[in-house]
Amino acid sequence: MTDLPDINVWLALVDKRHVQHHVASRYWESQTSDRLAFCRVTALVFLRLSSHARVFANPLSAQEAWAIYRRFLAIPILRFLAEPAGLDEHFKALTCTPAFPHRLWTDAYLAAFCLAGNYRLVSFDGDFQRFTALSFLHLAALPASQ
Repeated sequence: MTDLPDINVWLALVDKRHVQHHVASRYWESQTSDRLAFCRVTALVFLRLSSHARVFANPLSAQEAWAIYRRFLAIPILRFLAEPAGLDEHFKALTCTPAFPHRLWTDAYLAAFCLAGNYRLVSFDGDFQRFTALSFLHLAALPASQ
């Protein structure tokens, strides 16, 4: 199984002062699957937010953000995933449900990406639990001793 970490996991891994850094580090060291991945959305948002002063106390320069992203991709178990076949059908099904919250479009995209590609989504965001068919690891739900 391949894990697709949400952006909040990548940011917590990089920022040692992040409130969830220790949980993200424990995931990295012991909870990961055989493979980890970025997709275009997680890569784009990592580059954007890691260089933003409202997100990091010491934001990275664009060059630093790119360098960290490329270092991640150089790790043998990490890869970049292209959009899987069937993504749009899953995406439409998730977003055309009654009372779909507008704020969850990106979450629905990531959930659809994982459903179409048979990947596990990893996040601190409990909103992904609403996508019941999704293979999802909710890091905030991990016991503190793990």
